[in-house]
Amino acid sequence: MSLVIIGSLAFDTIETPLGRREGVVGGSATYCALAASYFTRPRLVGVVGEDFPASVIDLFQQRKIDLTGLERRKGRTFHWEGRYGRDPNQRLTIKLELNVFQDFRPVLPRKYRLAKNIFLANIDPDLQEEILRQVTQPRLVAMDTIDHWIKTKREALLRVLKKVNIFFANDEEAKLLTEEINLIRAGRQIQKFGPELVIIKKGEHGALVFGSDWIFGVLAHPCEEVIDPTGAGDCFAGGFLGYLDRSRQLNSRVVKRAAVYGSVMASLAIEDFGIERLKALDSETIKKRFLEFKRLVTFS
Repeated sequence: MSLVIIGSLAFDTIETPLGRREGVVGGSATYCALAASYFTRPRLVGVVGEDFPASVIDLFQQRKIDLTGLERRKGRTFHWEGRYGRDPNQRLTIKLELNVFQDFRPVLPRKYRLAKNIFLANIDPDLQEEILRQVTQPRLVAMDTIDHWIKTKREALLRVLKKVNIFFANDEEAKLLTEEINLIRAGRQIQKFGPELVIIKKGEHGALVFGSDWIFGVLAHPCEEVIDPTGAGDCFAGGFLGYLDRSRQLNSRVVKRAAVYGSVMASLAIEDFGIERLKALDSETIKKRFLEFKRLVTFS
């Protein structure tokens, strides 16, 4: 099992209709690695400042997350502040302080370069391309992005897309990237850019997975009250890729189950602020939620 996750570790200040939290631990790599750790032993690449709590490092180690690729530098950890309205799919960025993440140029440890599965979280596409030059013959490369990179670094993003096997995007990002309103056409167009598998996340409406000649739809878990949607997409990617890493296969059946496990992890993460819900999980809770998803689509 060898899944390398490259992304951000951060402090988040989050405001939702249900409350406000300051300085909660977040970041794409944090959410993804914790979600993946319930299926495999991920390797984490990122950078934190002197202010990053030792208790979270301990949590990573308890979850068997390899931290050889984690740097600690003088200065402050990346900080993001955002506000959600009543629609959890819409958020407003209030403040963004890159801090030690500003000059982050990771040099992968040797054993990471030999990894079979690589996940490039939603970081600068130029940085994603730089990282890909360091790896040797991975089985699969997956990537995520955000609307900021689509708007400001489209050409670089398209270059990276030619080199990856799996692409994650939410519905608005997929439409923005392809200039298509219809999500089916958008998904198929993205496949023409390079990735064999495209996963379009639709928030409370689940996700669509596009294979070579098939499409699979997975529901979101019914939830009357979303506490904090931050990191849900990263947890989806973590559950999805963690399951693929454990299974060591890439056929349509495995990919579909991976998508359900991705939805399971996302649905659990939104039940509390930050990473709090991920701290308290166990395999039995994940299995129970997986079976709930199965019952949602079972009929006779």
